[in-house]
Amino acid sequence: MAKPYDTLLIERDQGVTTVTLNRPELHNAFNEAMIAELARAFAEFGKDPGTRVIVLAGAGESFCAGADLNWMKKVASYTPAQNKADALKLHKMLLAVYRCPKPVIARIDGAVLGGGTGLVAAVDMAFANQDALFGFTEVRLGLIPAVISPFVVRKIGEANAREYFLTGEKFTALRAQEMGLIQYQGTPEYVYEKLQDKIRELKKGAPTALADCKKLIEKVGGQALDKIGAYTAGQIAARRGSKEGKEGMVAFLTKRKPDWMGG
Repeated sequence: MAKPYDTLLIERDQGVTTVTLNRPELHNAFNEAMIAELARAFAEFGKDPGTRVIVLAGAGESFCAGADLNWMKKVASYTPAQNKADALKLHKMLLAVYRCPKPVIARIDGAVLGGGTGLVAAVDMAFANQDALFGFTEVRLGLIPAVISPFVVRKIGEANAREYFLTGEKFTALRAQEMGLIQYQGTPEYVYEKLQDKIRELKKGAPTALADCKKLIEKVGGQALDKIGAYTAGQIAARRGSKEGKEGMVAFLTKRKPDWMGG
């Protein structure tokens, strides 16, 4: 029996596992317990054959308001070595989300600040209520968004990072969509319908093919075109020879659904 989660709520329904940050009284702010549990959850459900899609959400009024104040007070007294080790745990958690072999979608309501924006940047797709507010507010505390920056800059680009990392100002869901931090924003009804549509589309893909696609995107990004050909050729050759690849081609040619869609 898996150890229960103290800071997360887990719901499972028809191949969709919803992981909800569950510290609503603190606007789902990070502390060391939540960071450890998120890393564990994405490792667990990333390997779970019954999970096809993971939805990441926040309980209450906010998605995630960054770092918990009590945690910040504690780390203020850490030695440099302790601070680095603590920050590495956040990096590893974000990496667990980013490299999760299952598609990960964030469903966002309310505030998304500091480290919370890093969590959004680490998912595959994000859907936000039109009233959601985002911000990289670290500089206003004398800090910088260092640990989240590799994930955020990949999503929004250097020009947008320069503007919002430096000003620390909050921005709307519409602006987040324009920058590429999120993919969809709108009314709660629109977001719900769009999310369900996307889940249906994701379930049409072969599970290990989706996992390999995520690895491919990370590997190919930023690589010189004349140096990446051997890797990409090897990847498609492996997929063509895989059980899923063969099943997908036979299903297509015989005009039936592949077995991962229920035949």
